Amino acid sequence: MVTPTTTPASPTTPASPTTPASPTTPASPTTPGGLAQVQRDLLALDLPCYVLRDGREVRTSTDAAQVSRVVAGGGQVLAAVGPRPAHALGDPEFRRAHGVRYAYMAGAMANGIASARMVAALAREGYLASFGAAGVLPARVDAALAAIGRDAGGNAFACNLIHSPSEPALEAATIDACLRHHVGCVEASAFVEPTAQLVRYRLAGLRRDRSGQVEAGNRVIGKVSRAEVAERFLRPAPPELVRRLVETGDVTAEQAELARAVPLADDLTAEADSGGHTDRRPLLVLLPELLALAERIRREQGYAVPVRVGAAGGIGTPAAAAAAFALGAAYVVTGSINQSSVEADQSDTTKRLLAATGVADTVMAPSADMFELGVEVQVLRRGTLFPGRARQLYELYRTYDGVDALPADLRATLETRVFRRSLDDVWQDCVRYFSERDPDQITRAADDPRRRMALVFRWYLGRSSGWSIAGEADRAPDYQVWCGPAMGAFNGWVAGTYLAQVGNRRVVDLATHLMRGAAYADRVAALRAAGLRLPASAAGYLPAPPAADESSETAVRRGSRP
Repeated sequence: MVTPTTTPASPTTPASPTTPASPTTPASPTTPGGLAQVQRDLLALDLPCYVLRDGREVRTSTDAAQVSRVVAGGGQVLAAVGPRPAHALGDPEFRRAHGVRYAYMAGAMANGIASARMVAALAREGYLASFGAAGVLPARVDAALAAIGRDAGGNAFACNLIHSPSEPALEAATIDACLRHHVGCVEASAFVEPTAQLVRYRLAGLRRDRSGQVEAGNRVIGKVSRAEVAERFLRPAPPELVRRLVETGDVTAEQAELARAVPLADDLTAEADSGGHTDRRPLLVLLPELLALAERIRREQGYAVPVRVGAAGGIGTPAAAAAAFALGAAYVVTGSINQSSVEADQSDTTKRLLAATGVADTVMAPSADMFELGVEVQVLRRGTLFPGRARQLYELYRTYDGVDALPADLRATLETRVFRRSLDDVWQDCVRYFSERDPDQITRAADDPRRRMALVFRWYLGRSSGWSIAGEADRAPDYQVWCGPAMGAFNGWVAGTYLAQVGNRRVVDLATHLMRGAAYADRVAALRAAGLRLPASAAGYLPAPPAADESSETAVRRGSRP
């Protein structure tokens, strides 16, 4: 980003050598109002920004003619930073491959919290977004994908495919819907091993282009937090799964042959300390590890196109996004912060809880979809009793052989305080629910008391997020809200700005301010590295409130609040 410290050459003004600022005595703006001018100049992201010493004064400018005059008068160019528009951040191949303007993705939030409305709004503005299909019945997924296809203006979007080992029928139904609606990308999350349905989607889009290269029409973004899982996405689809799909007629022999030349995924999201499913890995450790792994396997396999690696988890401020790009992320993924947006399918009550969240207000709790395996998700702790109650249910599942083995007093407490109905009634709810969603669940539980107990306990875990989404006031103590520390960081960043109010948090504004702020932070870092000293008041980017006569979209483009 830092260019050689000379004035730009021109036919009339030859470049002049300058003396860079000393690292031990960094320069800082000294003119009246200099810090505000620095911020305005740095916010002109499409223009270069020069740091000038003119006599005793140090100031910035975006005007090349002014730079020439200062140098001609004996002044110096101490440093310069080139244009850095927000759409230039990240890997241009990510933008090209997905047909988007920004290397930014709004990740899926289960139960449709990442709603059709949210996905379409982002798609129209050139951002990639993933519909939150996890936990959603097939008919609703089908309707949502149809709505996005209608409202996204022909722009790209994705659909989440969550690994559902206890509900394979749900995976199949989601892939069926994606293929039926020609969804060009799935975000595969919580996978430990590739499944037949994920491979079916990937292979169904394989073909050769005019040059004979293998082209993947169906793109996969794998979300992972472990190197051993990442490797399965970085390598071609497992041959045994491919062979089985050929035998069942789900893919052709030609597609099976082409599968050997491409990785299972086009992109790999390094998921650090995020909301929902997470291993809470530090991004500073995880992202470099996966970048190195992706490059090693690329060389080993001889892929024509490398797998791109992006960053998720903790991305709630411009500084965090800029840091991820500086580490080498091809793109950034947000999640928790979008849950408080206007377009999120989440209740106003929960959005207000999220807006009051701090960075330490989250905790791990058992998950509904992988309850029996002991898998946990990160959830909001402040304002809800859900985490403690969910942990109690898991301990009971580990301790007792079935619902009927529970001590009478303990069962009565659960029915009165947690479930608020008899466990027998809950089981009947489970029968009705899975009869529509996955009848095999009921069949497998018929003669297995522990499996039956797991389904009953999963009823509470599953319904608790639904109570949050619906904003059911009498179940507020049981709200399950998936959330990571990025939410608290975001709240701290926007405190005192128009985005502090949840009614102003339009998802496109969040994305655009985050990316503009990241570009601004990148320019600040470059000037600091060149020796310019900037106080926090000028180095930080704050979202500009809309003026009375302009829309919030216009305010976003206008830039940061001075």
